[in-house]
Amino acid sequence: FLLMIMGYDRYVAICHPLRYNTLMSPRDCASLVSCCWAGGSVMGMMLTLIVFHLTFCGSNKIYHFACHVLALLKLACGKETASVTMGVILVCVTALMGCLFLIILSYVFIVAAILRIPSAEGRHKTFSTCVSHLTIVVVHYGFASLIYLKPKGSHSMDSNTLMATTYTVFTPFLSPIIFSLRNKELKNAIQRSFRRKFSSLSS
Repeated sequence: FLLMIMGYDRYVAICHPLRYNTLMSPRDCASLVSCCWAGGSVMGMMLTLIVFHLTFCGSNKIYHFACHVLALLKLACGKETASVTMGVILVCVTALMGCLFLIILSYVFIVAAILRIPSAEGRHKTFSTCVSHLTIVVVHYGFASLIYLKPKGSHSMDSNTLMATTYTVFTPFLSPIIFSLRNKELKNAIQRSFRRKFSSLSS
């Protein structure tokens, strides 16, 4: 949900730059963030209610670093397990693909606006503002597709745990780092730090 709203932010900034302060005022930004929290809460409640219909009659050891819903489904037993698992996957995939569709739609308008810019330098500068967001979208949806859309087969518990951890931990951890790299002050500070380390090592 947050990546979708960030795509909308890029759309407004590039396609409607003169109206940006009006369309993305602090009040509007707060409303959009509230929608993210609401959407995430609804998703969490739906998945929790679905999982409450499961029966657990075996081991209570979850093969994950957190209480991930797919790892929890593997511990369930009973006739309803297959239908509940399919319901969870459908809810998750629907939310992921719905947000992805709106992100792609925003970039269709963004690319159309960029192509109308006469100078190559202007097009490059405008598109560079989207690189951080696009990188996170590709990383996030790449890992999500590995988890929810992978074919059933002989996957070890360790590989499943690693993939799920990458999706739930690595992507949120990576996001602020990638977005911070666009900050000139931060980049200069990192470069200075590396120069100091290399100069101390060479001496």
